[in-house]
This record gives sequence, C-alpha cells and structure tokens, in this order.
Amino acid sequence: MPFRFFALTFLFIAFAIASDAQKPRLAMFAGPQISTVKYTIVGAKQPAESKYGFQLGAGIKIPIEGNLYFSPAGFYSLKGYKVKFNKYAAPPDLTATDNNTTIHTFELAFLFQVDMSKKPQHLFIKAGPSLDFQLKGKENFNLMDGSSVNQDMVYNFGVYGRYCGNAIMQLGFETNGFIIFGQYSYGFVSLNNADEGPKIHYRVYGLSLGKYFGGKKNKKDAPKEP
Repeated sequence: MPFRFFALTFLFIAFAIASDAQKPRLAMFAGPQISTVKYTIVGAKQPAESKYGFQLGAGIKIPIEGNLYFSPAGFYSLKGYKVKFNKYAAPPDLTATDNNTTIHTFELAFLFQVDMSKKPQHLFIKAGPSLDFQLKGKENFNLMDGSSVNQDMVYNFGVYGRYCGNAIMQLGFETNGFIIFGQYSYGFVSLNNADEGPKIHYRVYGLSLGKYFGGKKNKKDAPKEP
C-alpha cells in the first residue's frame, strides 16, 4: 500500500505541473554506480566496503520559471555493501562476523533542476529527496563458529525495513538532447528496523548517460516548408 500511495502521489504531482507548464520533456537514463553504507552498532562505526551496481530509469523535465524546473524521476537501482563487524547485533545475526549484501531497489526521486544557462549546451544542478523501496535482497555472512549463511534478506518490523529515504544531488551537462550527470545519494533513513540493531545508511556514487524525447519544439516553432 505505501508503494502504491507514493507512486500515485509522484505521478499526480508530475502531471499536475505538466498540465500547467509548457514543453515537458521525457528523459531515459542509465549508468554504473558504486554503493556502500555508513554502518554503526551502538554508535561504533563498522568497516564497510563498496560494491558495484547500476541504475536505469526515466524522468520528466517540467519548466516552472526561468531556469528552474521540476524534474522527478523513477529508477531501478542495484545496491549493496560489505561490512566486517567489531561489535555484534542483529540483523543479520548476533554471532555474524561480516555481511555481504546485494539489494534490488526502486527509487522515486522528487528533484528540482537549475540550468546554468538558457543555451542548448549547459551545465545543470539537481537536488531533492527520494523514496527508496527495497524490492529484494540477498545476504551472505559468516558466523563465529566458522559456518556461513546465504539467505534472502527479510523485510519486516523486526529485521530490515522495506523503505528508506535519501537526499540526491546531481551535477550534469546537457547538449543536443543528450545528458551526462554524476550523482551522489545520501541515505538519511536506516535500512534496519530492529530495536537496538545497527544503523545502516546508504551512500551511493554514480555516473549516468541519458537522452531527452519530445517537448523540444512546438509546431509553431517548426521551420516552414518553402
């Protein structure tokens, strides 16, 4: 139910603004990314390593005023992290010495864009929050007795949370309908739901390429035939 609510809210905002604005443009984008986490147990930071993934999605660029645009996006994001423990908590297990995760997520980002120029070729900055839905995850960890566990991540009130929140910042360049941008995502909602469990906050760095479709010209702007 929360996923449907936020998805419908996202679409309502996008189409409501688009109905009053001119020339909204659809963009598709994809690119590699590196994800890790800030992982703390009872305030003690745990050594974490990053993992490679990617993002793939679509967005809308909707004029608001001047060089300011509403630029919401929805995208699949493959995340994960590796962590070694010097303190112990569940999840994943009170006797786990490490954890290696791979997590499939879908994000709805509510971004605002500022173009640095009105020229076709220009730099831009985007920023805003995102809602991060954990679709499915795998974790592999070793125990103090020498055994190992490979299992699906469990999402409920006593283990991992299904929803996270992030703040996204992008710096990019647009030219002739093409886009390139670097993205940093700062997780401010913990992935863990368990009381007295670890605090797990995403940190994601990415580089994506994209392309706009439609909305560039009105019919009246098209060149007349001789």
